[in-house]
Amino acid sequence: MTALADGARAAQMLADRLAKNRRHLGKWAKREGVTCWRWYDRDIPDVPVTVDEYEGALVVADCRRAGADEVLDPAWFDAVVAAIAAAAPEAPIHARARRRMTDRRETGAQYQRQGDAGAWREVGEGGRRFHVNLSDYLDTGLFLDHRPSRGEVGAAAAGKRVLNLFCYTGAFTVYAATGGAAATVSVDLSNTYLDWAADNLARNRVDLRHHALERADVNAWLGAYRGPKFDLVVCDPPTFSNSKKMHGTFDVLRDHVELLTAVARLTAPGGTIVFSTNHRSFKLEPRALAEWAPVEATRRSVPPDFGYSRPHRSWRFTAPAGPSPRAPG
Repeated sequence: MTALADGARAAQMLADRLAKNRRHLGKWAKREGVTCWRWYDRDIPDVPVTVDEYEGALVVADCRRAGADEVLDPAWFDAVVAAIAAAAPEAPIHARARRRMTDRRETGAQYQRQGDAGAWREVGEGGRRFHVNLSDYLDTGLFLDHRPSRGEVGAAAAGKRVLNLFCYTGAFTVYAATGGAAATVSVDLSNTYLDWAADNLARNRVDLRHHALERADVNAWLGAYRGPKFDLVVCDPPTFSNSKKMHGTFDVLRDHVELLTAVARLTAPGGTIVFSTNHRSFKLEPRALAEWAPVEATRRSVPPDFGYSRPHRSWRFTAPAGPSPRAPG
């Protein structure tokens, strides 16, 4: 069977599933007031793509994985995109390829601008406004799978000091600030993302005098920080980072115990750490803040529109009364 025939068959399967998902998940999205959601989440193993809506515009990602010497047939993806266009003729479509993590590690592509189409759009979520880019970066600026966790942080933030590590475009910070946080600090290594976070905060009329944005390597920042402790910490680190702006590399499997221990030193008694990772093979080390009785929250933190993949795993750590833990031996 030719590659184009395979693409045509994949396109038909996808069209059928899209129609089903739009009927069922569409009702859920309308009922919950969700306007940015995942239409298709690699539901069918033979059709490994994702389709996300951002208030009328679609982002389609080709998630096929090529071997070291394999070149993926573009006709297959063209057929899939054509099927999506036929199913939603009113929606502009932005297509992209999801690169393998090994390629991103070697090239640093996770930090680089991918294009200059400039498909910016302001969208809403949970009564907040966010600026997303549907064309130019590896991700859009708003991780849809973290929607429930953002709502959780917004609901818990009133009167608290909130720290957002690896803050990206500041979506968690927006929720915390508009949820009544007394103060927030957001840390990221990228000036591009910090500027984006400042823009998101401005769109939500947040006064930056009480909401600091700091450019730094998170590990170095945690070691140097000497200010007041935080009641709520959001820590969603990358799977891997080798930025030239940081010392060494970061690997969440290798480094999460040390990272969480450093975060714990900055967390107030009774405070909470919201920790998550999108590493598909992640296992929380038993010695990672064991005395804090970590509770896995993945079941409640993954929304219904991500039913076929495991986009992340998530835990909640609650600080006990008494001194912060020492680094494990």
